[in-house]
Amino acid sequence: MGSEDKRSVPFDDAREQIVRVCRRLAMLHIAYARTLVEEFGEEEGKRIAVKAIKDYGKRIGLDALKRTLAEGLDNSPGNYSEDLPAYGLYEELEKLETGHGQTIRLKGCAMGKTWKEMGEEELGRIYCYVDPAKSMAFNPEWALVHSRCMPDGDKYCDLHYRKTSEKEKEEFLEEDTDLGKIDKI
Repeated sequence: MGSEDKRSVPFDDAREQIVRVCRRLAMLHIAYARTLVEEFGEEEGKRIAVKAIKDYGKRIGLDALKRTLAEGLDNSPGNYSEDLPAYGLYEELEKLETGHGQTIRLKGCAMGKTWKEMGEEELGRIYCYVDPAKSMAFNPEWALVHSRCMPDGDKYCDLHYRKTSEKEKEEFLEEDTDLGKIDKI
């Protein structure tokens, strides 16, 4: 392929394509979570959906760990190699200093908006447990948790790293982990 085959895409078009993918991912999550709830009942369906998100998060965290260690870095939270798109998943990202240390504030999450449009905030919120799962797979000493989350009715998401307890580290290793208990300040 020669250089004449390369194309450039306007930024707004590229961003819109990522928004579309995020919306589809949000719908996919709801489709499998809703199917699980309908097939197995509310409690069991949600438990299985959380289990799937935990597995997904662990895969993301272990992949980030592998890349980080390959770069010769340790697995401290500051060395986590984020693999989310820089544009399209959210409208704005701010890093703030708060009483919880550094806060990552995400405004306008495309997935959160989709779940709200669908009236599926509760099942959508299960997807957000990917954050503590990926961070604890990367380094079990720390969890990336939400103090605010759009599917909970907040206007934006605030995420913070916090130290995990010995009990949380033990529970994370168990097959069934209530990530909702870990995803708290």
